[in-house]
Amino acid sequence: MNLFEEGFKFNPSVLVEWLITGGLEILVILIAFAIISPIGKKAIEAAIGRMGKQRKLSESRTKTLEKISVNLFSYVLLFVLIVMILSAININIGPLLAGAGIVGLAIGFGAQGLVSDIVTGFFILLERQIEVDDYVTAAGYDGIVEEVGIRTTKLRGFDGTLHYIPNRNIAGVSNHSRGNMRALVDIGISYEDNIDEAIEVLSKVAEDFAEDPRFKEGPDVLGVQSIGSSDIVLRILGKTANMEQWGVERDMRKAIKEALDAAGIDIPYPHQVNVDKQPKAN
Repeated sequence: MNLFEEGFKFNPSVLVEWLITGGLEILVILIAFAIISPIGKKAIEAAIGRMGKQRKLSESRTKTLEKISVNLFSYVLLFVLIVMILSAININIGPLLAGAGIVGLAIGFGAQGLVSDIVTGFFILLERQIEVDDYVTAAGYDGIVEEVGIRTTKLRGFDGTLHYIPNRNIAGVSNHSRGNMRALVDIGISYEDNIDEAIEVLSKVAEDFAEDPRFKEGPDVLGVQSIGSSDIVLRILGKTANMEQWGVERDMRKAIKEALDAAGIDIPYPHQVNVDKQPKAN
């Protein structure tokens, strides 16, 4: 079809015909895309979920595979959509695909970062360095992993901020979700109080918390940790289930404060000595 009859004389009948035929075809393609996309994602999630149960994969590993599979599916479906729309408007995609190799080679040098993102993301997934719901430190950010993609990793900070980290920037990962975590509480007592009595009070608190299911080992009173300018610091240490360490520490500090108050042992305020130096008499 030709929108121009002779020279640059506009042919409106051809335009109307194109809008009717091509427009309807594009509309059908978009409707099909809107239907297939959510159905495909649900099917992938269900399939990965069944596979995870059959192979007894951890919940975090199953979620990671779900996210990356849905991500890949979305990219492939988007590519198919673009190709079908180009075909619907009678654009020959053969030369475009042939030229894509040359263009890709030309811009490849400028897209090294993208290639690095994909390669790094592949090895992160292969080596299971990060999984969804893990608490990690990566690229200078702390938070919970929400998604591991082929190009970026999404990390949710504890203040609610969502960090998008290009995979190439993840030079090293500190994964805080592998194994038990340490719960550590330091408490100061005054120099006037009896250290052995204070340790006995802390030991009683530790015995009570030993029954707490969040603790996997301990807690134990280690003894005097340091001697400060106005207090003597005692330390309690134990191992907890992953991600439970902060809640346990808060509960222990509250219980220790109440136990020390009941025993009449003070947690001292910082002391400061002021020296008033008088001038020498002549």
